[in-house]
Amino acid sequence: MQTGIFYALMAYILWGLLPLYIKALQGIAPLEILLHRMVWSLVFLAAILLVRRHWRWLGSVWSDRRLLLGFTASAALLCGNWFLYIWAVSAGRVVDASLGYFINPLLSVLLGVVFLHERLRAGQWVAIGLAAAGVAWLTFAAGQLPWIALALAATFGGYGLLRKTASLGALEGLSLETLLLFPFAVGALGWLIGNDQSGFVHASPAVQVLVAMAGPVTAVPLLFFAAAARRIPLSLLGLLQYTGPTLQLLLGVWLYHEPFPADKQAGYAIIWLALAVYAVEGFWIGRRRPAAAIAE
Repeated sequence: MQTGIFYALMAYILWGLLPLYIKALQGIAPLEILLHRMVWSLVFLAAILLVRRHWRWLGSVWSDRRLLLGFTASAALLCGNWFLYIWAVSAGRVVDASLGYFINPLLSVLLGVVFLHERLRAGQWVAIGLAAAGVAWLTFAAGQLPWIALALAATFGGYGLLRKTASLGALEGLSLETLLLFPFAVGALGWLIGNDQSGFVHASPAVQVLVAMAGPVTAVPLLFFAAAARRIPLSLLGLLQYTGPTLQLLLGVWLYHEPFPADKQAGYAIIWLALAVYAVEGFWIGRRRPAAAIAE
């Protein structure tokens, strides 16, 4: 249990500190950061597969058209999520991006109802209703939908839905997704370099090293998360997941001095209340089930 909690916290802390990494890539455009993230992630994952001698599964995936279509769709959603997040951080919208990952758990629950025909308990419906009210208030206060947060939540929620129904594990799935994206990323990077539009080529050696670290920066938190998911209950994993967006929000407000006025604070407070209802209700149900099993 303690090892699982450690792995989960490491994953969420690394995800929460990701804006520090993106902000350090000065002179590199968001699209180019995305392309490098695809390429270096595959290099890092290929090294892991090579060390573990775990590549035989690759031989069977190419004949499974349904699996390939599913992972092509999940790779596209992951690519969109990565790009939007990188752009938001680069554009000084860390606070708005953090909201997307506060909303994401509740949106994932709703996607489970719509696409997997899962049934929600009353407390979960209350949480979703409160989150919707928070989004409505933010829309009213700003005069427009919080589109960055909603797009991030939708792309990552859709990605999670596809991965939930996929047959490959975390390491294999991410490896296949980056392998599918790799040819496009290499081609686009070649075009940027050939047309002298690559920020990487003109960056300092320190920034170039940081760009090459995109592989472990992407893969290591996911591997920590996969290890944690096997060791601790999902209810506890769900409670810990708010570490990431909380760190992002704190970085946006305190380190990068992004505006966080009272009307936006009120909207966030409603969504935090929704998350509290969702987390406490899930934790309470999780505690009751073992007790009921013992009583039987």
